[in-house]
Amino acid sequence: MGFRILAVNWQDLKNPFAGGAEVHLQEILSRLGKWGHEVTLLCSGYPGGAAEETYDHIDFIRRGSRMNFNWVTPRHFRRLTAGRVFDIVLEDINKIPFYLPLFTKLPLLAIVPHLFATTVFQEANPLLASYVYLMEKPVGLVYKNRPWMVISESTRDDLVARGIDPARIAVIHCGIDHELYAPNPEMERFVQPTILYLGRLKKYKSVDHLLQAAARLPEGIGDWRVVVVGEGDDRSRLEKITADLGLGRRVTFTGFVDAATKVNYLRGAKVAVCPSLKEGWGLTNVEANACGTPVIAANVPGLRDSVRDGKTGLLYPYGNIDTLAEQLTLLLSNQERWEQLSTGALEWAESFHWNEAARETEALIGRVIEQAGRNPH
Repeated sequence: MGFRILAVNWQDLKNPFAGGAEVHLQEILSRLGKWGHEVTLLCSGYPGGAAEETYDHIDFIRRGSRMNFNWVTPRHFRRLTAGRVFDIVLEDINKIPFYLPLFTKLPLLAIVPHLFATTVFQEANPLLASYVYLMEKPVGLVYKNRPWMVISESTRDDLVARGIDPARIAVIHCGIDHELYAPNPEMERFVQPTILYLGRLKKYKSVDHLLQAAARLPEGIGDWRVVVVGEGDDRSRLEKITADLGLGRRVTFTGFVDAATKVNYLRGAKVAVCPSLKEGWGLTNVEANACGTPVIAANVPGLRDSVRDGKTGLLYPYGNIDTLAEQLTLLLSNQERWEQLSTGALEWAESFHWNEAARETEALIGRVIEQAGRNPH
């Protein structure tokens, strides 16, 4: 007997601003829908997006916009739960919480990639950052007695520090699409050694640290290049930094690319770099590993979970440009060390599968409903 699931997330995967959190939720929800559960996702609208549609085994209901979704969600949520019967609510908290426990008596599972905390002050202006920071503060109180699902041990530890009972927190790692992210035996690494950044261009992602480290690479390690794949509101600042550092010939900004192009970059790059201040997990790190590409990442929450230091890549103290430059130099110049990390990366990535993540989530949902004393239809 299937569950009737209502999920609430800020955005869905078709939204132009979608990121790793949306990939994670939809990979799981689509499988639950395929396996016979009734899945509805309430999310924000976007220009050109249908108000309602069904695809990938999910019923999508889009209301409001990216700028006001947290304000309109309670009204639309109440209307939806009054008009339809659901067994459980999944609230994906990856921006400002909706605080849905205040608006429903249904069993609720809070899904958290990561919380911003003080990280938001690196990204937004002081007024907006203060708003987001303060909106997060009551999380420990409002959701205190609710079950949680997180994607990394770092996020679990963050919740525990906020007063959540660790017994209420389930860690279910992300999966990988192994049909898409895999080495291509017929494809060689790029002739020009390539340092790859793949992700949104946001200030807290700290792509400028990679650019500064690249400017410190020594002579004699080859005609390397940096490719920055992704789009975001920090792009113009990063392009100016590139010019100021005299790296115009070395650095390419591709903007948004399709999935096939993304995979080709992951397969062809010598090393991928993730210099972010904080992440929930670091999905692109494991995607790179699945293509045999080692990753250098900042030793911060989330990234230290998805990168095995010395086995699948290297970790460095966040913001330490000299150490980042040294690690880049090592992987560009030491083929034996690179091959060791590449082999470790492939082995590590093999342990992550979306079907397993979805099955673990399905079992967790069943336990939450059972513990609430409700019987699915």
